[in-house]
Amino acid sequence: MASTIRRGKPKIKPPKKHGPDVPIEDIWTQLSNNIREIHKQNASRLSFEENHRFAYNIVLSRKGEMLYNGVCDLVVENLENLAAEQIIPAFPTGNKDDLVEQSQEWELLLKALRNVWDEHQANMSKLSDILKYMDRVYTKNAGVPEIWDAGMNLFRKHILRPPIQPHLVTAILQEVRLERDGFTISRSAVKGCVDVMLQLDDDKGEIIYKRDLEPVLLKESEAYYKAEGEKLMESCDAPEYLRRAEDRFVSEELRAIHYLSNQTAAPLQRILESALLTPHLQAIIGNRNSDLDVMIDTDRKTDLARLYKLFVKVPTGLPCLRRAIKDTLATRGKEINSLGAVSGSGTADGGEGDDAPEPTGKGKGKAGPPGAQLLQVALKWVEDVLALKDKFDTIWTDSFASDRDLEGGINEAFESFINQNERAPEYISLFIDENLKKGLKGKTDEEVEAVLDKTITVFRYVTEKDVFERYYKGHLAKRLLLGKSVSDDAERGMLAKLKVESGHQFTQKLEGMFTDMKVSADTMAAYRTYLNSKEAPDVDINVIVMTSTYWPMPQPSPQCNLPLALTEASKVFEKFYLGRHSGRRLTWQPSLGNADVRVTFKARKHDLNVSTFALVILLLFEDLSQDEFLTYEEIKTATAMPEQELQRNLQSLACAKYKILKKHPPGRNVNPGDSFSFNYDFTCNLQKIKISTVSSRPESTEERKETKDRIEEERKHQTDACIVRIMKDRKHMTHNDLINEATRQLASRFQPQPLDIKKRIENLIEREYLERCSDRRSYNYLA
Repeated sequence: MASTIRRGKPKIKPPKKHGPDVPIEDIWTQLSNNIREIHKQNASRLSFEENHRFAYNIVLSRKGEMLYNGVCDLVVENLENLAAEQIIPAFPTGNKDDLVEQSQEWELLLKALRNVWDEHQANMSKLSDILKYMDRVYTKNAGVPEIWDAGMNLFRKHILRPPIQPHLVTAILQEVRLERDGFTISRSAVKGCVDVMLQLDDDKGEIIYKRDLEPVLLKESEAYYKAEGEKLMESCDAPEYLRRAEDRFVSEELRAIHYLSNQTAAPLQRILESALLTPHLQAIIGNRNSDLDVMIDTDRKTDLARLYKLFVKVPTGLPCLRRAIKDTLATRGKEINSLGAVSGSGTADGGEGDDAPEPTGKGKGKAGPPGAQLLQVALKWVEDVLALKDKFDTIWTDSFASDRDLEGGINEAFESFINQNERAPEYISLFIDENLKKGLKGKTDEEVEAVLDKTITVFRYVTEKDVFERYYKGHLAKRLLLGKSVSDDAERGMLAKLKVESGHQFTQKLEGMFTDMKVSADTMAAYRTYLNSKEAPDVDINVIVMTSTYWPMPQPSPQCNLPLALTEASKVFEKFYLGRHSGRRLTWQPSLGNADVRVTFKARKHDLNVSTFALVILLLFEDLSQDEFLTYEEIKTATAMPEQELQRNLQSLACAKYKILKKHPPGRNVNPGDSFSFNYDFTCNLQKIKISTVSSRPESTEERKETKDRIEEERKHQTDACIVRIMKDRKHMTHNDLINEATRQLASRFQPQPLDIKKRIENLIEREYLERCSDRRSYNYLA
């Protein structure tokens, strides 16, 4: 049978007490000798248990104070020996002009301190183990630091003291400066010394590093970088300065991480900001031959990104950059506007084809008609603005981190210089017109969308949107009436974009024009059916019925004496149309029409496409012989056309590429003394020929003033309607509130002046839409 043997827990035997025959003084003598051996790195020869017993018996004998003070004295003695043997001999004594030699000496000093620190820590660790009972019993009751903490305090007092401490601080500062100057140093040596200072604090609890090293380091750094900033500004261009500054920010951050304190990183960054950036912001942007403009012109996106990255570090950096961007855009915009300026006052419809009159005499083939010149100027202006916008959009996204504040500055600058060009609304409309007529041929839907989006971007900056609407309406009308739009989808897409930007009211009339085109197509289908049961006229006509409030009708409408055949065909359509719609009135617009006519020449017959006015002129020559001619005055009397239209159409027929008529004498301009004959000798390889009407001449100063007056008159009506609409809703408003609200609502059409709104308020009071209250500062709505 198995048996189990149970053993009791082993007992820990207390250390044997020295008998009364062993005096405490002798125990201390033996323990102090052993502590000195520990300081001499001979701890392996000693018995830990024996030394622990010695300390235990001394404390047990109520001699803890003697033990504590005695150990501290031995630690001080050892520290003094270490300082005298290792640190003080390492003080630099070499040539101060030899930086490499000096760096090596500072490195030796820093390593010596670290060696003493490591040895001291090892010694204090052994002493702490031996004196655990003293720390547990005596130090707490006596209110003194434990022996480890006491050892650290003694190290601070006897090692980090003059003359050692100033040498250490100088050594660290010199090593940092040498590294800043491009020399290689021993980072581990500096880090070792810095770590010692970070682990020690003074009697007030302040870390030695923060008290003795960091303030001096920061002061030295501030002086260093202030001087460097001045030196770099004199010797570097802006991109190089930015590269150097960025390198300094990176190097100081790494320096704080690798061998200084993380707590020093932020103060060093602030010093760099205040020394390298804040005083030189404007100088960096406007530096010679390498400033912001050059970086933008040469697409130095990396340098621009570095510029932005550094400028946002300081409070004044971003506003400074924003101002600089606005200034450079203002300069570039002014240059674009100067290139887009047209001598004299004028406008043009952009022409209706490439069949312009040929120049004669000197410079033949180099100059086009005024309208064509303006068209090219307008297209170039918009293309330059779009190119500039693309450039700055790319910079904004790639280099400026899509900063919203800078985006606001860019938009303000574009809006400013675009609206400084009083022709901007007209130019934008011409650009859209040219693209929707022929510029989009062969392009994909995505490319079409991109062109329209870019154009809308420029339109967004225009404040006088009502002026743009006037021109756009005229250009759209010609595209629709003459069938020149290459894409109905593109037209409607552009209309949708304008509607998003400016609201339904802005595009209401434009949409009405499309509606009229559709209704007219249905009307013509019904008219063809109607003619099947009637005797059709000799001339086949296609009529577009335009609602007068939607379309830009010329004022006054140019009329002429239509030939009998055209008159009869017109009356047949009038009878049909008015029979379907009672209470309506039709007014014919021959200036907006065109005709296809077959003409017989000596060589062959050609199908000509001409304007209605040109057809009327051609029919005058139908029964004339080859030798007969008509004078300018005879044609004017027979057609009763306005002189401006007569000259334009005669130029198209007699002075352009296809000379259907002969002008006597020859020349590019039509004068009242000229005469004309039919060109029976005309030849051309084409069967179908389009005789385009030459572009309108630029408006005279008086005509342009009339256009401006009409716009001003429209604005008065819009302002009146806006004020009445506001007051009808609010019933009562103060003067300032009404001005502000009216300005806000009208801003989508144009920028009204407060004085103009005030005049309209006075006018509405006279017309009894509003009344002024007794306080003279507010108004009531009168129902």
